[in-house]
Amino acid sequence: MTEIPQIVDSHCHLDFPDFAEELPDVIARAQAAGVTRMVTICTRLRLEPQVRAIADAYAPVFYAAGTHPMSAAEEPLATVDALVALAQHPKFVGLGETGLDYHYTADSKDIQQESLRIHIEAARQTGLPLIIHARAADEDMARILSEEHAAGAYSCVMHCFSSGRALAEAALDLGFYLSMSGISAFPKSQELRDIFAAAPVERILVETDAPYLAPPPYRGKRNEPAYSAFTAKVGADVFGLDYETFATQTSANFDRLFCKAALQSTQAR
Repeated sequence: MTEIPQIVDSHCHLDFPDFAEELPDVIARAQAAGVTRMVTICTRLRLEPQVRAIADAYAPVFYAAGTHPMSAAEEPLATVDALVALAQHPKFVGLGETGLDYHYTADSKDIQQESLRIHIEAARQTGLPLIIHARAADEDMARILSEEHAAGAYSCVMHCFSSGRALAEAALDLGFYLSMSGISAFPKSQELRDIFAAAPVERILVETDAPYLAPPPYRGKRNEPAYSAFTAKVGADVFGLDYETFATQTSANFDRLFCKAALQSTQAR
């Protein structure tokens, strides 16, 4: 029996109510599909304890926490010290998601930008990667990421990347990573696939953003970590690679960026 290639779902939301009744089965299905590790993301810091509890309960699950830009005006402003303190947990492996979203919440762009800069400083101090959400804010996003990187280096992944070519190039020029979600597998996403194809495959991650954005053949249904395999198969085609090679490459990319998760995984073996 041929072993299934191992991949990583670098961004999902396992604390969302969509999974409440069947989380053990969701994780088991992921592992059966070759998704051996998952990073579940906390989007409101007051919910961090319950996200942390999921990571503590399931060996394949790591977590990150931050204030989502669409929640920045509703939640208390994060502090660098609080984020750094959270990062001491062994399975806390990234800062965010944070970023800018002007699609629905442009009226809060000032507080979003302030929150983003706080998360960037925490990423600098901890050495953990920043997890960026960007929508309808390409120019401000490129400007802030570049300004802050010039002030002090940090690492970053552009999660669920679906922005324009200019932001992709700006992020890649800073040494950052782009993450492929189910959007990149949609039939009408050829322009986005072309943007990915122009990037170094060494800077590509795969994610679900579950429960959102399920790739075909599950589009329109609840997404789950197991389905990252479908996105990865599209990613393999984009880069002209066989699935096993692409899975191995993106897993190595994850280990390079999320080095704390890589270390924990090695110690657990």
